[in-house]
Formats: sequence, structure tokens, C-alpha cells
Amino acid sequence: MKKDQMPTGRRAVLRIAAALGVTATVGVFAADRFGTTESAAPGHGAGRAPAPTHSPGGGPAAGPQSGARLRPSAYRLQPMTAYAPPAFRKAVPPVRQRPFLRMSGVGRSMVLTFDDGPDPRYTPEILATLRRHGCRAMFFVCGEMVAENQDLVREMAADGHVVGNHSWSHPLIPKLRPSRIRDELGSTSDIVERILGTAPLWYRAPFGAWNRHSFEIGAELGMEPLAWTVDTLDWTEPGTDSIVRRVLDGAAPGVVVLSHDAGGNRSQSVAALKRYLPELLDAGYSITVPRR
Repeated sequence: MKKDQMPTGRRAVLRIAAALGVTATVGVFAADRFGTTESAAPGHGAGRAPAPTHSPGGGPAAGPQSGARLRPSAYRLQPMTAYAPPAFRKAVPPVRQRPFLRMSGVGRSMVLTFDDGPDPRYTPEILATLRRHGCRAMFFVCGEMVAENQDLVREMAADGHVVGNHSWSHPLIPKLRPSRIRDELGSTSDIVERILGTAPLWYRAPFGAWNRHSFEIGAELGMEPLAWTVDTLDWTEPGTDSIVRRVLDGAAPGVVVLSHDAGGNRSQSVAALKRYLPELLDAGYSITVPRR
């Protein structure tokens, strides 16, 4: 996607839908209008192992920079969900000033989310565990990983999971020019749309670092911003027991749980899911995904 060039076709329809119904479409989510919650404090970061150089699903996909695809990078810093977006003028279509942090009005439900993938070392087992228990989750994917693992994205969609946008190369968004933010988000939406036939309707800023431009550009692309309520801190590899304890201790109606299926050694995240998911279900929670 060329710099500053907006997508057409289906993306235009999404923009119109966002402009007409952005408030009503995500009524199940509650934005923190007074700042972030304690559970959304800084939490995830670590290096990502390089992705393969060939795409199992076909030829290489163009990245956010013309003529060269960005390489997977060691991108982890402390996330900054507590980063407060500055005041800004109202854009068209309407945009939010804060990401959604949790659900509201949906009973005893929780949302499980996984960032940075797909990764063939960990994502398949996470998908198998969710399938075994009949649960759906949200996967916030990076375009550079999608380009190399297209079949996993198809598998996510086939199982009913929501595929969200997590940028192309996981940069620190507030450090980028608007044209680069548009490239990072737009290129990822483009490749997901080419694979699945529909573009993402949700996005999450890398490191939880949002700014005015990211909210505006996300809205222009027809997407809603989603952060999290409970951070498993699995990026620190704290041990399976610790990850399980954080999820179960933080479990509550409307909670959005942050985990990772890529970006480092995620074997603990895989093992933890196998333990806490049946416990959540036994405790009466339903694991759901938003619908727009």
C-alpha cells in the first residue's frame, strides 16, 4: 500500500459503517474515560524469534515500506497502556480517545486475546486448546508474521476467532509519522483482507502505546481500538503457575485477558491456557468475542 493511500472497495464500506455506527457497534465494550485501570498497567515485552523467509501460503507480501518487507525485529519494550492520548480535534469518521479495556452488559463473560502471531511454534497448539473446549478468542496479528503464516490465519478464521490488527512490524506508534502509522495499520489490514476476504474490525497498538493519529487512522480503516484488563505478563516467562494465577485471580465479568502466541518463547503461555481455560469454564465463565 502506497503511503497516504487509503484502501478502497470493502474498506470504504467499513469506513461508512464506522462513521454511521461506531458508537453502537461496540456497545459491549467499556472505555476508561478517566485513564487506565490498574490491571492495564505496563506489562508485556520481549524479543521475537525471526520468522521464516518464505511464505508457506505463497509468495512474499508487500510490507509497509515500498520495495522492502520489514524483517521481524527484537521489538519489546515495556508496554504503555497507561500512556494517555493527548487531547485532539474530532476527526471524520468519529474516533475514540481511549481504547476499550473491558466488556460490559454481557453477563459472566470474558475475552481471551493473543498478540504478535501467528507463530507456527505456538499458535497451532493454542488453536487446538480453544477448539477442544469450544471457545473463541481474539488474535491480534502482525502483518510480517501473517505474510509467512497465512494458513494459520485461515485456521483462526475457520474456527470462528476474531483476527485483529497489531500493526505490521510492532513499532512504537507514537514515534512514527502519520504516514508510517497508516502504512503499518493499512498494510496489515490489506494482507488480512486478501487472505480472509474481510479486513480486521479491531486493532491493538503495539506496547499499548496509542496516540491521536493511531485513533484517527484506525477509525478511517474501519477499526475499533481494544486494550486489556488483565495482563498475564507472559512475555517475562514467569512460569506457567504464575500465568495461570494471574488469569484466575483477575477473572471477572467483562475482563479482557492479554497473552501472546509469538514474540518469544511462548511455551508457558500454551501450557497455562490448557490449565486456566477449563477452570474458567468450570467457574461458570463463558469465553466470548465481540461482534460488530
